[in-house]
Amino acid sequence: MSRTAIDSDTNDEQPPPEDDHAFFGQPRGLLTLSGLEIWERFSFLGMQAILVLYFADTVANDGLGMAPGTAASVAAAYGTLVYLVSVAGGWLADRILGSYRAVLWGGILIALGHYSMAVPTAGMTWAGLGLISAGTGLLKPNVATMVGKLYATDDDRRDAGFAIYYMAINIGAFAGPLITGWLADHRGYHWGFSAAAIGMTFGLLQYVLGRRHLAGRKHSAEFALAPDAMRRAVLLIVLGTLAVGAVAAVLAAAGWLTMDRFVDLLTLVSVIAPVVYFWVMFKSPRVTAEERGRLKPYVVLFLASVVFNFILFQAYSTMILLASTNARTTILGFDFPASWYASALGAFEVALAPVVAAVWARMGHNQPHASNKIAFGVILGGLSFLLMVVPTSGHADDTYRMAAWWIVGSYLLLGLGDVLLETSGMSATTKLAPKAFSSQTMSLWFLSLALANGIQAQTVKLYDDVSKPAYFGVNGAIAVAAGLVVIALAPWLRRTMHPVH
Repeated sequence: MSRTAIDSDTNDEQPPPEDDHAFFGQPRGLLTLSGLEIWERFSFLGMQAILVLYFADTVANDGLGMAPGTAASVAAAYGTLVYLVSVAGGWLADRILGSYRAVLWGGILIALGHYSMAVPTAGMTWAGLGLISAGTGLLKPNVATMVGKLYATDDDRRDAGFAIYYMAINIGAFAGPLITGWLADHRGYHWGFSAAAIGMTFGLLQYVLGRRHLAGRKHSAEFALAPDAMRRAVLLIVLGTLAVGAVAAVLAAAGWLTMDRFVDLLTLVSVIAPVVYFWVMFKSPRVTAEERGRLKPYVVLFLASVVFNFILFQAYSTMILLASTNARTTILGFDFPASWYASALGAFEVALAPVVAAVWARMGHNQPHASNKIAFGVILGGLSFLLMVVPTSGHADDTYRMAAWWIVGSYLLLGLGDVLLETSGMSATTKLAPKAFSSQTMSLWFLSLALANGIQAQTVKLYDDVSKPAYFGVNGAIAVAAGLVVIALAPWLRRTMHPVH
């Protein structure tokens, strides 16, 4: 992760010595942070599983009445905003708040956002999404950093600890849509949003109660600005936020800042931000020639991540829309909400992650290079969309219902691809980023996720205008082609990605 050294200047910053092996041989603080992630993913993905359906449902059914393509586009724009804010969240923790307080305030904002969305008005929905975006931006990049602080840099338990942490993420991803989906289907969307709020509240409570088990619980940031500089930074942030809000309000009132234009603006920012970030790293005098050479292959892996996550994020948009209109919601005689399909993705990742880890461990040095793992993940993502061409083809109208196993099979391919790509991609990011930017490696990864969502926000607008086989077939084929390009570049990538194997 971005910072792994444990600060040992003050003993009260460290957990009690007896904590070190208290959680299945892992530090006790891992339980606190994993528990927080379970509830954060429960709330975030539980809400996201029903968000696009809420946008697309009729006003009479308590929805917002958007066209399906528009609903998917707005949901993707929300994801873009979340990951763009995450870049700023890492900086705020480093320079002003500190990781513990950044996560705490992030969790509070997320909970407030979900409680806002529980109020059945459109205005509170948009306010809630804004709060959740800001809160997730503070929380998400810094929890992983806190997990890293539980271990010394050379601690052999580190990889196993992060495996448990990612397992917790997927447990939340599995459970969230089950609860929120059932409530949305039987009680109404705002009941589902309420469940997400309660879940985040549980996560916050156990985080605060378990804070004594966390390393580096500083009140100040690890790389804090000087007092005068910090005051100036806080003032600029506050004034800048107010100014942007005021300008946005004026433009919206004048009719210029429409929802479509806001989506387009976020997409533009998601494209410009990584271009600027890479340009700064390539031109920085603090980056050595050797590090600059390693950045070139990372650009390829960055783009591969964008392509895969463009497919992955549609598991919560176009795939959910397709499931709600054209897939059976009965398996073995049991009826379930369409949003439950999203839980399949988390379930497959929970089941497949230890299997994949065991296979890599058994293969040892004979396992595929990191670039090939990423390429296989991208190809599997593309195949998950190509699979949907079969059940959506050959129908006279749009009233057909495909068997549930088609959607489940697509999510199986996508889940396996995610397991292959995310772990290798994160590892490559931390090893290939220049030392001068080591504390911002999470920002690089989040920019790939922001760009994937930004592209998705534009592409899904075509969902209403083209046939389903064409939509899933073309997007899937592009992803498969991108994965094959990465495989073709494997000799160059292996040569230039040292020390990544």
